[in-house]
Amino acid sequence: MKVLVLYDYPPSPGGLATQGDLLYKGLLEIGVSACAVHFESAQEKEWYYRWFEPNIVVGVGYWGHTPQLVLHPQRYGVQPVPWLVADGYIANYQEVLNALPLILVTSNWVKQMYVRDGIHAEKIEVLPVGCDTDSFRPHDKNDRKILAVRETLGIPPDQIMILTVGGDAASKGAQEVMQALAIIDSKAPDWKYVCKVWPQPRTRLQNLSDLEMAAHLGIEKNVTYSTHTISRIFMPYLIGACDIYAAPSRLEGFGMPQVEAGACEKPVIGIKAMGMLDTLIHSKTAFLANVAQEIVVSEVMLGNESGFEDEHKVEFKTPRTVDYRASVQDIAGYLMKLMTDPALREEMGKAAREHVVQHFDYRVVAKQFVEIIRNKFGIN
Repeated sequence: MKVLVLYDYPPSPGGLATQGDLLYKGLLEIGVSACAVHFESAQEKEWYYRWFEPNIVVGVGYWGHTPQLVLHPQRYGVQPVPWLVADGYIANYQEVLNALPLILVTSNWVKQMYVRDGIHAEKIEVLPVGCDTDSFRPHDKNDRKILAVRETLGIPPDQIMILTVGGDAASKGAQEVMQALAIIDSKAPDWKYVCKVWPQPRTRLQNLSDLEMAAHLGIEKNVTYSTHTISRIFMPYLIGACDIYAAPSRLEGFGMPQVEAGACEKPVIGIKAMGMLDTLIHSKTAFLANVAQEIVVSEVMLGNESGFEDEHKVEFKTPRTVDYRASVQDIAGYLMKLMTDPALREEMGKAAREHVVQHFDYRVVAKQFVEIIRNKFGIN
């Protein structure tokens, strides 16, 4: 079997790039002949088609990347298998996707979204995102690298550190977490809430809005926003420095940071919806807050990035849920449980590590990918 993997290569620290890179590395480690190339590099992709002659071209992205992940390899007679995430609504390329023999998606919820929006269910197989459990692993709280992370954030060893990581924090549920922290602040042990966000223009206004909320809630002295560029090398130590990983995301097709936190033996607070239903076990590896609100729209505006002209309006016959909000009261209760019970944090963290190693280690995912391809195409 020869596999060409299309993703943001060489990998940036982002989720899609990591997803592709771990599949590529996993395939190599289990003995599959594989190469990697940037999904937008038309000339280099053609070069690989011609000399490498892959049996399968697996491309990581969302439905809007169909021209790069599907149409381009088809043009050269190579079999594409897109591995897709969802972003709330699949607005285009249904005909192209339905003509494929196989589509991979990252969770059962993503599959439901694609089926809801017109993709045939029998075409879709769920392949979870891999986790590098060698890098994301537990560290002693007195490890110099862990202590150094907390020192850079101004957090003493005896202060409870709650962490959220994302391109922005609000989409990961940070505003709901802050509201919950304000409810329990007077009763909880000393705490600090750290939001690690990616430095980019689109998130600056959101960060300011989040910090304004913290000030309005009276907890701004306990909330830190870190906007520095960091690498995947640093990320395991950042997660390792926290006591609780909190991300009851508003939209989450898989939840890679939640899985990575579990690999680091950290208890997680999530939401009882979307991809987290696949990756987290309520009351064992994580606490899943109930859904308090669904954000529903009856129309969306799309553009060139989705294969339409600018300001193309799509109206839904049936309104669509595009966002979720977790119960603030649930989050508050779960935070209080974990903040006041170190033994519970340790117990849930160990269960989370075991679950991640068994189901989401990147080599396990690579083997699952190979099995799916063999069953579908008969390729050895």
